[in-house]
Amino acid sequence: MEKLKVMAIFGTRPEAIKMAPVILELEKFSDKIDTTVAVTAQHREMLDQVLNLFKITPNYDLNIMSAGQTLFDITSRALLGLNKILEEVKPNIVLVHGDTTTTFAGALAAYYHQNSVGHVEAGLRTGNKFSPYPEEMNRKLTAALTDLNFAPTNTAKENLLREGVDEDKIFVTGNTVIDALYKTVRRDFKFSDELLNGIDYNKRIILVTTHRRENWGEPLRNVYKALKKLVDEFSDVEIIFPVHKNPMVRNVVDEELGNLPRVHLTDPLDYEPFANLMSRVKLILTDSGGVQEEAPALGKPVLVLRGTTERPEAVDAGTVKLIGTEFEKVYANAKLLLTDDDEYKKMAEAVNPYGDGVAARRIVQAILWSYKLADEKPAPFIA
Repeated sequence: MEKLKVMAIFGTRPEAIKMAPVILELEKFSDKIDTTVAVTAQHREMLDQVLNLFKITPNYDLNIMSAGQTLFDITSRALLGLNKILEEVKPNIVLVHGDTTTTFAGALAAYYHQNSVGHVEAGLRTGNKFSPYPEEMNRKLTAALTDLNFAPTNTAKENLLREGVDEDKIFVTGNTVIDALYKTVRRDFKFSDELLNGIDYNKRIILVTTHRRENWGEPLRNVYKALKKLVDEFSDVEIIFPVHKNPMVRNVVDEELGNLPRVHLTDPLDYEPFANLMSRVKLILTDSGGVQEEAPALGKPVLVLRGTTERPEAVDAGTVKLIGTEFEKVYANAKLLLTDDDEYKKMAEAVNPYGDGVAARRIVQAILWSYKLADEKPAPFIA
């Protein structure tokens, strides 16, 4: 064939972070691959931060984000917009990432055009279609449309095999988030926010992020009350909390943690400062998926504010602990890591199960091999 036409589709900051290493790797093979990047901009500002950091300029930008957008809005706008792009580009394979609404819409649009689909970060599962919502069904529906599955871990591969996916179509690659992280964290990094530059990181700093829909309301309030108790109890503990812009989150944060000494509420951080901030704190509490993968690579224990996780490898490895959102569980688990050095070391020194920094290379080699443009199938990632 002439050059292989590969189109990457994504729309949110987490997708961009994890797809950037793949795009940069694809571009190394410009003699064999014609790479096209299309973004839905399901999240506009946060997406642009990552595109700028990795110097990626999309060929197509649907710019679908609107105030108060619903899942119906995102799905329909993405699907209709991608239809026109796919008609024009006619790719051999469309790459989507993970579990966002853009992921599913991108895979569905590719299927309607009878294009092959490659799913980066395939095979993550909780087994509960409403947790996380809507991500669990986005990735399951995408899996049904996928031709090449790039599973980050062997556990993800096993999930796909249980669902009847052909083993020859599954490649265990590691997670590209580790590739991105290793390119981003630097010892000499300076924050643009003087508040973050002025913090004494020799103190016990807790980094907090929350945004999950299923935690809105009382679950989040319970978490914030537990954090307040920890700060009251330990005079050398400080909290840095980049607060999500959604008012369902922000209003409760302001009510429970606003104007407290040693609780630093900031606007959401760009990926680069956030990654470097993770590398400097003592402990992380989050309901994010990506942080569960990134923090272990930096030796940071993670307490996950959810009842389920699609990333059980970190739980099994001991780098991550599921604690839910009940006040007592949040307080007790965080206190344990602040007072018991052995428990802290167990988590901080456990082996990262998610990657070695060359996942993108494996993905691109798998694509080339699948289209008979490379002689060797990439060796799987082994933690």
